[in-house]
Amino acid sequence: MEIEAFQDLMAELYGEADRERGIPATVAWLCEELGELAQAVRKGSRHEQLHELGDVLAWLASLANQLDLSLAEAAQRYVTDPPRPPN
Repeated sequence: MEIEAFQDLMAELYGEADRERGIPATVAWLCEELGELAQAVRKGSRHEQLHELGDVLAWLASLANQLDLSLAEAAQRYVTDPPRPPN
């Protein structure tokens, strides 16, 4: 699935509820999901890791939609001007 299509799907499925929840709560949920992903990476199965990765991606798309930003546009920077890797 293309990243734009995924972001559109998240808006279609959850957009109204996301806007009602608001940006601060969405950021909190995203952080919670990142924590669950970290735990799955350390101790979970491949299935659990994939599940949590999907949740993080969904909450990130929710946040981008609420900010009226494009995930594809944000990712484009890594094509045109990638940051240098940390030392």
